[in-house]
Amino acid sequence: MPSLRSYREKELASYNLDVELFNQFNLSVYSVMPLRKTFLISTDKGDKILKKVDYTLEEFQFILAAVNYIKNENGFNEIMNFNKTIDGKEYYIDNGDLYCVMDMIEGKECEYSNPIDLSVSAFGLGKLHSASEGFRYSELECKNIWGKMIKSFIRKKEEIAFLKNMVKLYENLNEFDNIFLENVDYYIKQMEKSIDILEKSQYYKLCSEEDKIVLCHHDLAHRNIIIKDEKAYFIDFDYAIIDLKVHDLCNMISKAVKVFDYSINNSKIIISNYLKSNSLNANEFEVLFGMLSFPEDFYNMAKVYYTKRKEWSDETFISRMNKKICNEENRIEFLTDFKKNFKI
Repeated sequence: MPSLRSYREKELASYNLDVELFNQFNLSVYSVMPLRKTFLISTDKGDKILKKVDYTLEEFQFILAAVNYIKNENGFNEIMNFNKTIDGKEYYIDNGDLYCVMDMIEGKECEYSNPIDLSVSAFGLGKLHSASEGFRYSELECKNIWGKMIKSFIRKKEEIAFLKNMVKLYENLNEFDNIFLENVDYYIKQMEKSIDILEKSQYYKLCSEEDKIVLCHHDLAHRNIIIKDEKAYFIDFDYAIIDLKVHDLCNMISKAVKVFDYSINNSKIIISNYLKSNSLNANEFEVLFGMLSFPEDFYNMAKVYYTKRKEWSDETFISRMNKKICNEENRIEFLTDFKKNFKI
């Protein structure tokens, strides 16, 4: 199976690193170095990031509108900065491919195992959410997610039930199939519990309160948070949406707690520092708990495997699924601690 490295090399090979591309951004380029799926370019105007966007112009314009709102309306600058072309645009289209150039943020990637990084990131996330309050974007309905979470969870549960029925029809089951079938009924029940929590919560009421709806980054992986001068800078808004702010908190907590086998400590650090720059009420904590209760990892692993979305080997899928299942006891203990600690 192709490795992650070969996949990235394939992505980078699709770039058209022509002088005309750099001329469009009025840059003299001294060197070019691959950086994940982008290029780090050294120029006469400093270090930059060149990125070939793999989504539509409309989606890119949504990101531009969000970034401009956060910066220009509310003065939040701990975010990526797009460079303009000689035509005054933040992008250039070459043979149907959309390119953008951003200033390189000199710092280090956040480490969720580092409590200081985690504190700075959570505080910064609260500031980001405050700066994005009031941002709305009617031109792209798929980015407006608030009010749709319960239906989304129900759909995911139905998808898993469909996969269960499909796999049961297989004449020859492999190891992953057997692991999936042995555990799927348990996880469907966990999904039902999560949905029940949200249906009994004030979810829809929160979705009617303007100050609870913000721009959510929606991909708070450690590499998308740069720590510089004791501040968190947020980059790569490719998956950004407009939703309840607890959506991002769920995203950050879910990633951070796995570092120490679902220890409650990282969630305490995140919540306490987020509350230094933003606020959460009892209804938001209840919805956050409902979101955290959904077994997203099991759902994602099963869907990715059966829809062939990643070119991993069967051994990799089996190993990752087993790891998630082995962590389930820790996950449930974490949820119990979370409910107790935050009085839900």
